[in-house]
Amino acid sequence: MNINSALIIQIIVFCLLVWFTVKFVWPPIAKALDERASKIAEGLAAAERGKHDFEQAEKKVAEIMSEGRGQVAEIIANAEKRASQIVEEAKKQAAVEAARIAAQSKADVEQEFNRAREVLREQVAVLAVKGAEQILCSEINADKHAQLLGMLKQEL
Repeated sequence: MNINSALIIQIIVFCLLVWFTVKFVWPPIAKALDERASKIAEGLAAAERGKHDFEQAEKKVAEIMSEGRGQVAEIIANAEKRASQIVEEAKKQAAVEAARIAAQSKADVEQEFNRAREVLREQVAVLAVKGAEQILCSEINADKHAQLLGMLKQEL
């Protein structure tokens, strides 16, 4: 055999091998590579979506926490305000009660003072009658002089 014929046969065999590879072997390999590339792309897209969702969730959590802190601060402020209102109301009620007790005590003292004055007037009137009896050495009729004694009481 000649080198030229061997070279031509090798070129024909090589061309057949290239044609067979391109026709039957390369499409499944290319298809597998494309599927692998699309799966990798989908995985990267899913990872990117997950990262984006995670960032959104973090922002939402931060907003919720901020709102919660605001609500807690508002509740605390309302509670402090209500506590000060309760204290002020209690002070006002205590002042009113103290004024009422003082007025009642003043009225009681004045009433006792008036009773003591009346008792003292009666005792002075009795002493005056006894003194007059002794001075006159005669008995004074209390019924006759009741009006006179009433006037004497009023003057004292």
